[in-house]
Amino acid sequence: MSGQFVPRGSGPRRAVSMLAVGLSTVVEWYDFTLCLYFAPTLSRVFFGQDDMALGKTLAGFAIAYLMRPLGAILFGLFGDRYGRRPALLMSMAAMTLAMLCVALLPTQAQVGSIAGAGLILMRCIMGFSVGGEYTAVVAYLYESAPSHRRGLVTSFAAATSEIGGLLAVGFCAVLARNLDVARLDAWGWRIPFLFGGALAGAVWVARNIIVETPLFVGQPAGATGALGPLVHVLRFEARGVALGFAISALGSVTYYIGITYVPSFLATAGRGNEAQALEFSSIAALVVIMVTPCFGWLSDLAGRKPVLLGLCLAGVVLPVALFQLIASGSTEAAIAGVAILAALGGGVSAVGATATAEQFSEGVRLSGLALGATTATALFGGAAPYVVQTLQRLTGLTEIPGLTIAAVAACIGLTLAVFLPHSPGSAAPDHQNAA
Repeated sequence: MSGQFVPRGSGPRRAVSMLAVGLSTVVEWYDFTLCLYFAPTLSRVFFGQDDMALGKTLAGFAIAYLMRPLGAILFGLFGDRYGRRPALLMSMAAMTLAMLCVALLPTQAQVGSIAGAGLILMRCIMGFSVGGEYTAVVAYLYESAPSHRRGLVTSFAAATSEIGGLLAVGFCAVLARNLDVARLDAWGWRIPFLFGGALAGAVWVARNIIVETPLFVGQPAGATGALGPLVHVLRFEARGVALGFAISALGSVTYYIGITYVPSFLATAGRGNEAQALEFSSIAALVVIMVTPCFGWLSDLAGRKPVLLGLCLAGVVLPVALFQLIASGSTEAAIAGVAILAALGGGVSAVGATATAEQFSEGVRLSGLALGATTATALFGGAAPYVVQTLQRLTGLTEIPGLTIAAVAACIGLTLAVFLPHSPGSAAPDHQNAA
């Protein structure tokens, strides 16, 4: 394949490459969580003190989130033609540049409304680069891992992302505790973005040592013919796109409602305060870090389909009761509810990453993941918390989040039971080509 980087790489070097790639999702989730928790501060700095400032900030972030599918498609096309390594280097270079630019942006007090436009532009670049980032990481880990450990290795993409979330939460807590509002707005808000840019830059440097995946190196030149990866996957592997969309929709709903919506649920239900919400979020992140490798390993033993169906069954049976515990149970019961919901979301993310990756042949894996998985995440991840909060506010029912997860889990569980190919335990195939 013309222009392809083709080092074979020894076993130790390939292990170091997988570690360097797997840890890189720390940067992605650090950025996402940082902007979420810093939204009130950023709204004052870039949009002023009016009542609409926070709404403008969050709306801009939502627009940036929709850039993820576009980034995934374009980086996917590039990565399917020229390799996972150059795609990973390009996406992290864009992330590094964008985060450093945010840290150096002028404020609303300095340049007026241009400041807000600059923030949203940088967020769009971040969203664009992250879109290509996660799919390339999943494909790289899947293709580099031994066939009997693909579930375990690929699950680290989900586990390490939570480390980034914990870093962001910790940074926000330290700054809020040690700086008053005036100093935070004047210069304190720049510190975590400078740190994030340095972290992204360090990941980019580390990625320069990685080797190309053996499955991509081993595919024949011009494997997708004159059609190109995107047209090929739509024409011959559309079934994989549909299955990837379904699995990622399930993962998005269980994660974004069962984990990230919980602080808003506490406020809507009239329980707890911001400190307790931060505590619950930290507990959920720790649970996800611990359970994702376990579910990935289990899927290697039993196969992806049985584990996903078991998680769907848990998603039908448990969430309503768990949200009731969070709303009105004792503190211990609420923590247990948060932990179980986090385990459910983390389990689906862990197994789903591998299950979606193996629906596609090597020559179109990134493009297939972009069309299926990333599109579902953008749609369901962005909309689900808003829809649930609106329904809960209109109805006054604390069961709404649990009922939503249960309904989605039931529908997708039936779909997967009928259409998802079975990957045998302990020796998952290189791919499940839907052609």
